[in-house]
Formats: sequence, structure tokens, C-alpha cells
Amino acid sequence: MAKVIDTRMDPEATLEEAVAVLARGLPIAIPTETVYGLAADATNPEAIARIYETKGRPRFNPLICHMADLEMAERYACFDPLSRQIAEAFWPGPLTLVLPVRANTSIHPLVCAGLDTVGIRVPSGFANRLIAAFGRPLAAPSANTSGRISPTSAGHVNADLGDRIELILDGGAAKVGLESTILKVVDGAVHLLRPGGLDVSDVERLTGSKVIRQKSAGATIEAPGMLASHYAPAAGVRLNASRVAPGEALIRFGGTALPGEESAAIVLDLSPTGDLREAAANLFGHMQKADATGARSIAFSPIPATGLGEAINDRLERAAAPRS
Repeated sequence: MAKVIDTRMDPEATLEEAVAVLARGLPIAIPTETVYGLAADATNPEAIARIYETKGRPRFNPLICHMADLEMAERYACFDPLSRQIAEAFWPGPLTLVLPVRANTSIHPLVCAGLDTVGIRVPSGFANRLIAAFGRPLAAPSANTSGRISPTSAGHVNADLGDRIELILDGGAAKVGLESTILKVVDGAVHLLRPGGLDVSDVERLTGSKVIRQKSAGATIEAPGMLASHYAPAAGVRLNASRVAPGEALIRFGGTALPGEESAAIVLDLSPTGDLREAAANLFGHMQKADATGARSIAFSPIPATGLGEAINDRLERAAAPRS
């Protein structure tokens, strides 16, 4: 089983131990403000292969590279002026930019899944300190079995991957609770590849122009989280429920009771006050709790699609999609 270390107890010793494991080419679970990531040296092909193997992740699905700061990111990717403006405004934070990779980059092609672009993010907190200490970018998808619910605590990671990895860093509950927003600038226009923890309206206010929504992945997966079925619990998922079937798990929003919930396996509320930021932070944790009841299906009451609700609904639609 994995060793679990609380990053808040002895940060310097934890950094030293984590860097030593990474240097051996092994993936470790790390806390970030979005969700927990399964991190490994982005320049080491064996380390990257271990990420794919540990998660059971398809190798056509690219990985996000995490950097310590913009200066580090510019050593590996080419920034146009608009991408740089967005990065300067929102890094560190829950933002990933898809950018052209630099010629002769040391990021291994396995990270990019055959593309000439790479997704780059600068996280905050302990993950940022770890990357700086390691001195190389970390490829880090979510620390869970591919396609399943993303982890927002060390406990979630341990329950899923604890017998497959050596080290889990426990930084407490993820503050944002949703993966990063993924953007790509094309011909001077900002395209949304995946909604996430950064509200797109904040980007639009910064740039003064609308962000173009790209709902379908098409033939090429340009970024993580674009597969039709993703973020799925073992139970089926039913959206926009107006009532609850007996034995079904219910995850509601805004404190509004649904008919039949007295016979539900469990009743959880993403935010009794209707706060979308609180709902985002609770989404995956509540899905984990509902799934743990063994209910055959999880019903979700309607959630507004404005602000962070856009990202929440994106995750729910993919969780409810038909599975292979």
C-alpha cells in the first residue's frame, strides 16, 4: 500500500522524499487546488508510461504538464501575446493553456499523445513548491482510475490507487474541486476546450472578447476531459431529476427537496444556499459518497449552467454518457 504523508506536518522533509521518488521515475499522488494529480517527470518516458499504466488511461489522451511559473513554462512552449496575457492574469490557478511545444523540447512525446501542442498549467500551493524543488515539469492527470470520479482528497486516491503507487501526499481537501479550465488561442480567438475551475466570464472580461465554446472533441482529442464518457461513478447517473426513485441516491442543489427523497439511499446537497463555488468544491466528493452506498443510480437535481455551473454540468453530462 502507498505511504501517505501529510504535507502540512513537515513540508521540507516531505519535499525531499517526494523529489527522491520522482527522480526514480515513479508517479506519486499530489494535492492541487483543483483535484489530486498523479504526477511524474514529464521528461522521462518510463515515468510517463507508468502514469498511463497506473490509471489504465488511453495513450491517445494527452496529459497536462505542470510548471512552477510562467518563466519555466516558456522554456517548453511557445506563447502568443494573448496566451501570455491570460497566463499572467490567472497563473498560478485552475487554468490550462494548450500551446505549441518548442522545437527540441525535453517534454517527452508521450505526454502530448502525438500532438504538436502541450497543455500547461501552473498550480498553486504545495504542488508549486514541489515542481520548483524537482526542477522539471510534472505530467499530472487526476489521480484516479481512468474515466472514474476525480479525487478531491488523499483518501479518495488511497481507496482507488493505493495498491498501485508508492507515495500519496495529503494536502487536505481540494479547494476548487473541479479540474482546470482548458483554453487554446487560435488565430487570435480564445477557444474553450474544457470548462473548469476558472470561470470563463473572467477570461472574457480580461480579453474583452467572447470565448468560443468547443463542445465536441471531433476526431482528435486535444486536451484531457474531452472524452464523451468521463468522471463516471460505478452507478448510473440521471440528470435534471424532478423526483427520486426508491433506493436511488440523490444529489440535489440549492436546498430544494425532491418528491420521493424520503426513500433515497442517501440525500446530499452540493450547496444548500445555491452557491456554485461551494457546489463545485463538493461535486466529486458527494459523487464518491453517493456511489459508496451501492445504489444502482444517482439522481441529480437541475443545476444552473451559468458561471462555474457550466463546468459542473459538463462533468455531469460526461458522467451520464453511455459507457464503453
